[in-house]
Amino acid sequence: MRQYLQCGRFGYNLAQRPLVMGILNVTPDSFSDGGRFQALEFAVERAEQMIKDGVDIIDIGGESTRPGSPSVPADEELRRVMPAIYALRELGYPLSIDTCKTEVMREAIIAGADMINDINGFRAPGAIDAVKDSDCGLCVMHMQGTPQDMQALPAYEDVVADVIAFLRERVDALLAAGVARERITIDPGFGFGKSVEHNYALLRSISRMESELGLPVLAGLSRKSMIGAVTGRSVEQRLAGSLGGALAAVAQGARIVRVHDVAETVDALKVWQAATTNNQ
Repeated sequence: MRQYLQCGRFGYNLAQRPLVMGILNVTPDSFSDGGRFQALEFAVERAEQMIKDGVDIIDIGGESTRPGSPSVPADEELRRVMPAIYALRELGYPLSIDTCKTEVMREAIIAGADMINDINGFRAPGAIDAVKDSDCGLCVMHMQGTPQDMQALPAYEDVVADVIAFLRERVDALLAAGVARERITIDPGFGFGKSVEHNYALLRSISRMESELGLPVLAGLSRKSMIGAVTGRSVEQRLAGSLGGALAAVAQGARIVRVHDVAETVDALKVWQAATTNNQ
């Protein structure tokens, strides 16, 4: 499996340790942090705290993608994310932009974004053209349906095989456009058009995805309903379950974990790595 990730201004050797991507939602309606960081000053404060906590990549989102959430116009999404990019780009850490809109991708890259994290797998018209000539990292995620309807009745013949086939097709489309493999990561899309059973089948199969596609896997389970379904906890009480999910994903081969609770995840991964690394 390829061990190097090109992420805009930054490069990572993924063989050394798992990376922690911290979630920074600048939306008024995030399922988890409820618009707490919508104001720029609070977003900057949160980003600086994540850096102190050991974050590797900061993932900025200007549109909620929780189940049932309405789509946001591109100009509104730009109004939310662009000030954050300009305010944070000189902090010395990669900035990822969580968007599926071509216009937002273009403007974010011009402003200095280091990664585009697309829940739609770069399927929007013009999306591949928007990113192909940059050096930013690209995260290709699987989603069945749209955020508006994805959890209505998710169904697969074989969820693991179906997700791998989708990711392979999207990766091939990027490669055919001239995108270097070193820029690409894949995400099975936990909670995006999946039942609890689908999510855990995918979690158990991360190593298979990595092996079959030869690309690093990004896993985003933090505080999601798949955690609540097992623990019986509400969103604000899912820290321990989310840490368990992150460690399970890394144990299965995930190279990046996308989380809300950066400090706790960094500590958990340090202990996990100390326990699994042979220093002799």
